[in-house]
Amino acid sequence: MIIQKKEKEIKFLKLSETMKNNYKIIAVFTIGLLVSCNSHKNKHSHDGVDYHSHENEKNVHDKNNYFEAYSLEDESYGTKTEVTISGNDRVMVTNSLPNHKTGVFPNQGNPNSISAQNISYTFPLNPKYTGKSQWMREPGVALNGIKFEPQTAEVVVCETGENYRVEAIQNVIDLGLDFNHAHVQPTGTYHYHGTPTSMIEKFDTGEDLVHIGFAHDGFPMYYSKSGKYKPSYKLLEGNREGEDCTYDNPMEHMDISLGGHHDGTYGSDYEYVDTYGDLDECNGTTIDGKYMYFVTNEFPYVGRCVMGEVETQQQGPPRGERQGGREGGRPSIAQIIEQMDANKDGKISITEAKGPLKQDFTQIDSNKDGFISKEELTKTKR
Repeated sequence: MIIQKKEKEIKFLKLSETMKNNYKIIAVFTIGLLVSCNSHKNKHSHDGVDYHSHENEKNVHDKNNYFEAYSLEDESYGTKTEVTISGNDRVMVTNSLPNHKTGVFPNQGNPNSISAQNISYTFPLNPKYTGKSQWMREPGVALNGIKFEPQTAEVVVCETGENYRVEAIQNVIDLGLDFNHAHVQPTGTYHYHGTPTSMIEKFDTGEDLVHIGFAHDGFPMYYSKSGKYKPSYKLLEGNREGEDCTYDNPMEHMDISLGGHHDGTYGSDYEYVDTYGDLDECNGTTIDGKYMYFVTNEFPYVGRCVMGEVETQQQGPPRGERQGGREGGRPSIAQIIEQMDANKDGKISITEAKGPLKQDFTQIDSNKDGFISKEELTKTKR
């Protein structure tokens, strides 16, 4: 009996020791799990790009990244952007109000005020690379619902026949860009012409590549904080041609001197040189087998084309940036008359005509009265 009792006591002691060790293991595992959860709270990643939540900003992710469905709201700025996955499409519904600070609008160069929109975008969920560039007025949209529209509708016209499309980022004509290289269209739409500085700060997670948007062909758009990936555009050598050049919009008239070298004021100052930099003509490249676009601090800033399959619904000339401004690269007949009709008599005289209109004056003036009327100009435009 004594021996059996001792054997039971030994078994009990061994069982107690085993249970203690198990409790220790469970306790250590639990503590580790809690520490791990806390260290990842409000921090998500995708392909090395992390996301941080922000004060007054709500972000709901199905799988913790912007390649899946997400909701972005910021009460401070009124931002509301919802992205869902539907079949083979990524669908974005947004009011196009930025989730960051902006410059003051209206301002001297831009008389428009930011206002909420009601816009829906659809991007292919599985983009298809073609390798054939296709020009896009609006190549892509930022994650916060603000569109990228790098070109402008502003044109300098010379009496010698040359036309030059003005770049948004230049020092000759004030287009009222803020510190995000953005301003506002007459519709109230805030949009980026270049590097969206404040937006990048919002989505920066410490990695070099910051995911900032999607192009309309479905491929992602990034910004490299180190500037590692360089565009393949360079300034042309030599000097521009053109005499007696002017810039006009409904608010002002400017005489423009085009003399001098190509300095980047106009888009035609640049040429694309294959392999001159790291990026292709649409400012894209393939990294680790994945094609993507870059927004850069150098021209073209935002690519003006896409390399994937895309619908043509986003095509069309750049839209006017000013109140009552042009809605395309070519002004309408009414706008031509308004800009050239100095004495406001409703027609254009030989002394008022400029550029190609002056060169072809006698052909356009069909009744030979020394003036070009709206009717005569309309016949020419057909």
